[in-house]
Amino acid sequence: MAMESSVWSTCDYSHNVTFFYNWVGKKLNLVWTTRDSVVIGLGLTVCLIVVLANLMVMVAISMNHRFHFPIYYLLGNMAAADLFAGIAYANLMLNTGPWTRMLTKKQWYIRGALIDISLTASVANLLAVAVERHQTIITMQLHSNMTKRRVLLLIVGIWAVSIIMGLVPSMFWNCECDLDDCSTVAPLYSRHFLIFWAVLNLLTFFIMVAVYTRIFIYVRYQTRGVSHHTLEMRHRQTVVNLMKTISMVLGAFVICWMPGLVTLLLDGLLGKASHANVYEKFCLAIAECNSLVNPIIYTLRDDEMRRTFKWILCCLCRRGDDQQRELSPVEMDSPLPEVQFHYNL
Repeated sequence: MAMESSVWSTCDYSHNVTFFYNWVGKKLNLVWTTRDSVVIGLGLTVCLIVVLANLMVMVAISMNHRFHFPIYYLLGNMAAADLFAGIAYANLMLNTGPWTRMLTKKQWYIRGALIDISLTASVANLLAVAVERHQTIITMQLHSNMTKRRVLLLIVGIWAVSIIMGLVPSMFWNCECDLDDCSTVAPLYSRHFLIFWAVLNLLTFFIMVAVYTRIFIYVRYQTRGVSHHTLEMRHRQTVVNLMKTISMVLGAFVICWMPGLVTLLLDGLLGKASHANVYEKFCLAIAECNSLVNPIIYTLRDDEMRRTFKWILCCLCRRGDDQQRELSPVEMDSPLPEVQFHYNL
């Protein structure tokens, strides 16, 4: 009990955000520099593009009934996570530089929580997609038999876990009671939390890579003995193409987030000796690009998605030319009535 009392007696909740930055030696600019202004301007522009691009993916999936399958619902939820990431980064841009000094601890925790939630949601979605693809492709099906209710529960569960992970640092796993445990990248976060969070995400990545590797090997083995002129072969190729698109999404995610997660891990393990602040902004910029990559992958790999995008843009252009024009019931019910249904993912 005496030890516990001594630990809690070191807590001083009166310290402000600036105190923690000074404690870990992280510089806070007093005035705006040209570099800061350019970074924020470009950052906000990218955030706007990220939000609009992923919003279009979500609209396309909701409007085109040919995307109303579990895998596309999960991909739509991934687009929602990327859209949320764009909002989180925009909030970060609007509360950085000299503005950081004006933040209360609550506002600072919210800023960090938004980033944590978006990353956790993306990772959880990728894991859910990997499991769904494993179940369907091993049985050589195009789509799983998962009901819409189960998909909805899975999506709700993903966001619940993400929100919890985002709130953990502000609720109890911070360094306000142990200043020697403060992170240099996120000065109010506990280094032990960063180690836990980075290891958990890296482990999830490795699991997903192993799952997709097993699927590739299985499909390649099963396809060898099938004639290239059979319907079964075409079905298998469709499944493989779908998996390739998802694998590209996973690969882009790993490439964009791996530097940041490794930086956080080194910061948690080594503290100031890691010099993590030197690479922090670079890693954050790469991570932000990931939210823009996925809509590009969907557009380049999926003919049906690309046609749906064109239809949406055409509708927006027509509405801009004539605000009074109303769509006919046929147009409302069938976004792409003349497009032959096939998957080219």
